[in-house]
Amino acid sequence: MRAALSAFVLLAAMAASQAAAEPVLLISIDGLRPGDVLEAEQRGLKLPNLRRFVKEGAYASGVVGVLPTVTYPSHTTLLTGASPARHGVVGNTTFDPTQINHGGWYWYARDIKLPTLWSAAAAKGLTVGNIHWPVSVDAPGVTWNLPQIWRTGHADDAKLLSALATPGLVADLEKATGEPYAAGIDESIAGDENRARFTVELIEAHKPALLTAYFTALDHEQHAQGPGTPQAHAVLERIDAIVGRVAAAELVAHPDAVIAVVSDHGFEAIARETDFFRAFIDAGLIRLDDKGKIAGWDAMPWPSGGSVAVVLARPDDAALTARVGDLLNGMKTDPANGVAAIAGKAEIARMGGNPQASFYVNLQPDTTAGGFKGAGAPLHATPAYKGTHGYFPQAPNLRSTFLIMGKRVPRGRALGEIDMRAIAPTLAAILGAPLPDAELPAIRAVTTP
Repeated sequence: MRAALSAFVLLAAMAASQAAAEPVLLISIDGLRPGDVLEAEQRGLKLPNLRRFVKEGAYASGVVGVLPTVTYPSHTTLLTGASPARHGVVGNTTFDPTQINHGGWYWYARDIKLPTLWSAAAAKGLTVGNIHWPVSVDAPGVTWNLPQIWRTGHADDAKLLSALATPGLVADLEKATGEPYAAGIDESIAGDENRARFTVELIEAHKPALLTAYFTALDHEQHAQGPGTPQAHAVLERIDAIVGRVAAAELVAHPDAVIAVVSDHGFEAIARETDFFRAFIDAGLIRLDDKGKIAGWDAMPWPSGGSVAVVLARPDDAALTARVGDLLNGMKTDPANGVAAIAGKAEIARMGGNPQASFYVNLQPDTTAGGFKGAGAPLHATPAYKGTHGYFPQAPNLRSTFLIMGKRVPRGRALGEIDMRAIAPTLAAILGAPLPDAELPAIRAVTTP
């Protein structure tokens, strides 16, 4: 009797899930700070399309992100509901201690160790589309895929993208739009507007049940000019128009669609840069050859803007661990270095950060970590840009954005502050495609009107 009742309850739950399943459009605006939407009028911003989500849907006052607060780990969390320690994308760039990968990023979806919204949707028989989402090359489950990848900005990058996209998709969409697809390295607002036209065409031609679309120009402008600047505001207003066009196309294709807008991190204004490679070279932990290239290492910085993972060549070597710890603590005592905090392995694990790191350094909000610049680089410099992110996720200015709207989403529902890991299971519940490996449950205030 109990077994029969359990089976009945399970079947009823499955039927309810299937009945409630709705198409999902997931739009990411890289670097969108929640206050720029929630306080748009006070900040002099005209964002009618993003403000519509606040009035007609649900919204978070802020989203607490992951370690580090950079694009690729965050976007993978947005798809898996898990921290970088578990999903495997622990930085933007891959670990490259001898600098041979020419700045290679985590472009390839095979680096994701857990199921994604893409694969969960496909497992339920749903069609999936993607435009430019990070870590999407050869992504399992994506029916129509225009992945994000670039190498040099040379024209051959277009050939690479076409080869890695769904066969024939680039050519079909270029014919339909009457223009070439934007280069992967293009982070301009014109590039975003181009990708928006391709997104609309993909919706109209194929009507995927799940579509992910990523726009990057706001992040680029906030790096270049700083957050909250007139230049960043102008770009955001143009992205707001993009959101309006893409959402309108989705609602024509799927009147019952749920549309979510997310971002990966907030932003800090910066004024100084510390080169951890310089410090490690001076301490003999990195050795250079006569051409200034890295020839050997015992400990290696792995910078992510406002934070630095430190990887040891021999992580079980107690003497090496103590030596590196002494160096980092010594750097922290000098305010000029801008070191705010140093986390060890236990704290890194608690924050769900890179398990390869023996230490993780968080910098002061006005400080960024420089990349490897060779033998002659100074310890301190003025950064080439005016804003960054990557700090530990507890910083208030690093909060990201979550907005969601649809027929079943409560209108004007303030969600308060949420955890980024709750977003993927929430969207999975709406799709009727569960993510059992997510670390947090769905947000009931969104999934239960």
